Amino acid sequence: MDFAEPPVSAAWEHRGARAGFEVLMTSHGPGGRTLRGTTTAVEDGVAWVVEYVIEVDDGWRARRARVRHPHGDGEVVLEKAPDGRWLVDGRHDPALDGCVDVDLESSAVTNALPVHRLRLGVGEVADAPAVYVRAADLTVGRLDQSYARVADTDGRQSFDYAAPAFDFAARLVYDESGFVVDYPGLAVRYPLTP
Repeated sequence: MDFAEPPVSAAWEHRGARAGFEVLMTSHGPGGRTLRGTTTAVEDGVAWVVEYVIEVDDGWRARRARVRHPHGDGEVVLEKAPDGRWLVDGRHDPALDGCVDVDLESSAVTNALPVHRLRLGVGEVADAPAVYVRAADLTVGRLDQSYARVADTDGRQSFDYAAPAFDFAARLVYDESGFVVDYPGLAVRYPLTP
């Protein structure tokens, strides 16, 4: 299963758990892609802005991420070492061993990484533990999650997503480029015009 080339830009409206927007710019270079985005939102009465740059290889495996609050009140740098261990601001965090993806609480984009990487067929299920970064304080931890490919929804690939630590499950619907178009309770993708 192959996805179409991702668009150079995309945007989401965050709805439900928070109110806000996310804007993404993508670029493709030798050996991988760069995802640059900004999310602004209000959640539980607290406003925040998160900027991110995520680098993935051609197989959509995360290699590096820089996540920051743009007003100088926090930044975290995640790097995958050659031996596969994750470094958080240059220090190994053993709790992250075995993680392949990066998942940002503030982003609908990061749910594209495991879907691209796993390329599941209908009926297939896979665990996709991720390095997880919280929006408000940029703390980092492990998020165990799974994706189960189900029958398409209106011709779009769909996955049953679960994150047991948050007692959360939802059916995520993706576009032809492998970006979420409907994340129930969190975000909806804006349509793009050529």
